[in-house]
Amino acid sequence: MLTRAISYVPLGLGALPVQIEVDTSRGLPGLTLVGLPDQAVKEAKERVRSAILNSQFTLPSQRFTVNLAPANLKKEGGVFDLAIALGILAASGQIRPDVLAHTGVVGELGLDGSVRAVPGLLSIALSINTKDQPLLIPQANASEAALIPNATIYAVTSLREAAEFMNEDKKLSPLTPQRINHPVPTKQLDLADVKGQHYAKRALEIAAAGGHHLLLLGPPGSGKTMLAERFISLLPPMTHRERLEVTALHSIAGLKTEGGITQRPFRAPHHSCSTAALIGGGPYPKPGEISLAHQGVLFLDELPEFRRDVLESLRQPLETGTVHIARSQQTLLFPARFQLIAAMNPCPCGYLTDKRHPCRCNASQIHHYAAQISGPLMDRMDLHIEVPAPSVKDLYAETQEESSSAVFKRILKAHKQQKQRLQPYNFRCNAQISSKELALLCPLNSEAKQLLHQAMEHLGLSARAYGKVLKVARTIADLEDDKAIQANHISEAIQYRSLDRR
Repeated sequence: MLTRAISYVPLGLGALPVQIEVDTSRGLPGLTLVGLPDQAVKEAKERVRSAILNSQFTLPSQRFTVNLAPANLKKEGGVFDLAIALGILAASGQIRPDVLAHTGVVGELGLDGSVRAVPGLLSIALSINTKDQPLLIPQANASEAALIPNATIYAVTSLREAAEFMNEDKKLSPLTPQRINHPVPTKQLDLADVKGQHYAKRALEIAAAGGHHLLLLGPPGSGKTMLAERFISLLPPMTHRERLEVTALHSIAGLKTEGGITQRPFRAPHHSCSTAALIGGGPYPKPGEISLAHQGVLFLDELPEFRRDVLESLRQPLETGTVHIARSQQTLLFPARFQLIAAMNPCPCGYLTDKRHPCRCNASQIHHYAAQISGPLMDRMDLHIEVPAPSVKDLYAETQEESSSAVFKRILKAHKQQKQRLQPYNFRCNAQISSKELALLCPLNSEAKQLLHQAMEHLGLSARAYGKVLKVARTIADLEDDKAIQANHISEAIQYRSLDRR
């Protein structure tokens, strides 16, 4: 007897259907899996066998052949276990094959017949029309799957419960759709904790208001990491769609997503990470740190200590907001719309710009250290900010520093202006303005044009840096509630290109 079941394999933020065909025939009893399964899928036959017997079902002494179609698609993990087990039960006449043939099934089986969670469930539920085809999932994934609106999804805890549902012996209620709740206000790191550094704080405000990438340059202990960690408190809450995207990416990576991701992510990988860890990859591509930082912040501390090839791999995602991971079998696309904040010392010993400590590095060492970061990558940073070592006076000052909430009010006002101006062009923030619309959305008067022309000549700015200065100036104008970009906005934007001035 031939029966069919439907399962899914997550691919990027989507999923592809996998038809599971189970055929019984005469011959030596056994279970054969075909259809390009990996080792984890091959081991499913042992899990399925034990789960069926421990769930008080019978396993007939027949030969079972299970085909996972399409055959040219590599299958991995335990996501097909439940569908294979139900297919065998249907082929042996223990459950109804007609219900199984029209229900999507995903889930990993334990030897006792329990159904365990699988990664990437949210991307599976997002990519199929569960209104026309119900989806049977593990109970452990229920809170994640309930985030999908207008879906017919059922959750089970065991193979026995799934079989009873297929035979209509047990009625299950579909999951009630849930919205990702707004984040509960918690005590966040506040910008008021940082003493002094008003120049750097102003740069953080501009970066948060316009979605710009930021490089902090200064000696050890100047507060670069403190500033970066508090940047997330200046960003607005995510929309429901953004939360779904972020939650789906974390689900694919196998990270905890119960109830959905509500806070903008802040990822800070160590400088020893590989290209695959940062960008994503592996034999079966998974999202890397840049995709896990989607709609949030990627903080790279000690930037020159990262391998050069790792840093160079950031160039394309910084421009496009996506990353393509190509393998011989398939090419996947993951979103990677993040804000990059990087921090570095001015030299290997760190004290080149510190007046209180003598620098121990020679010119060759300083040059080699700075050369770890290529010109094209540096060109993609919107703001280069020098963060000097704080003075004793600043550290002991009793004056109250401006809080993150006060700065956020100005940023929110700038965001509203950007939304009105950029919505027809499908841009979210000033940093995303394309070169095609740059002249239209960032017009300059004659004085501002002359100043920018002089800066281009004097600093030798590239065409990309020219666009970065214009976008930063547009954000500064938004923060000052100015409809037009003035010369003083251009002047301030140029000041935030400190490495170009060098």
